[in-house]
Amino acid sequence: MEAGRTNSNNSMSGRPNNKDFQRVEQQEDEITLDEEDLGICVYLLVGLAYLLVAFTFPFSLCVCIKMVQEYERAVIFRMGRLLPGGAKGPGIFFILPCIDNYVKVDLRTISFDVPPQEILTKDSVTVAVDAVVYYRVFNPTVSITNVENYQRSTRLLAATTLRNVLGTKTLQDLLAERENISAQMQSSLDEATDPWGVKVERVEIKDVRLPMQLQRAMAAEAEAAREARAKVIAAEGEQNASRALKEAADVISQSPAALQLRYLQTLNMISAEKNSTIIFPLPIDLISSLVKSD
Repeated sequence: MEAGRTNSNNSMSGRPNNKDFQRVEQQEDEITLDEEDLGICVYLLVGLAYLLVAFTFPFSLCVCIKMVQEYERAVIFRMGRLLPGGAKGPGIFFILPCIDNYVKVDLRTISFDVPPQEILTKDSVTVAVDAVVYYRVFNPTVSITNVENYQRSTRLLAATTLRNVLGTKTLQDLLAERENISAQMQSSLDEATDPWGVKVERVEIKDVRLPMQLQRAMAAEAEAAREARAKVIAAEGEQNASRALKEAADVISQSPAALQLRYLQTLNMISAEKNSTIIFPLPIDLISSLVKSD
């Protein structure tokens, strides 16, 4: 009973380990034992297949000899049972007519787009998110025997995982932490697809589409924030300028000659622009003395 519970717990955990591969080998051994148990029926069918190949030689080579590419593997079934020895390939392999059947499995990395998903975030904002997933088959035998269609199953699981992961995030987290969300999705998908012989290599979020009203609100908020920062920067500039003018006035007040030089420099700047009108500033002290005498 304890062994049965342990096996059930391992199967529920989802991640294959050495025990999982040992179970596949044990299943292949059981197939061999079952063939021995079947006895004369199996040997008779296999013998008839070999006789058929011999009688139709060399024409039977067109049916018996198969080839798979470097990036492919062939999973062979004999009378509906998995043939011991694992997947065949790359190169040439031999099958028996009428009793052997094989399935090709591509080991190259496959990519697909996750359709846009309408997701309600943690802060109750509806967004449409799509992603791209890259995966490959690392165990051809398991990918054929443990799942009906590993490609379709991976696509459906990716869409479901995208909705589940993003449903726990706020809109701010979704916009600012794309890399962390992609890594979390990749880990979840990889753990779930390991029993299917599939390795999820990468997950990337492509686009996040917000409702038009929310886009306008966010644009208005950003514009208000920029205007506030601009006003603060302008105020800081005026403050710095007033301090500089105060320091310049203090320096000039200590030396009357400096004021006269500044006056001449101003006249030089005005005359350089070829103006017909020249303004002569009068000292404020002179005007104040005239006012007092009146």
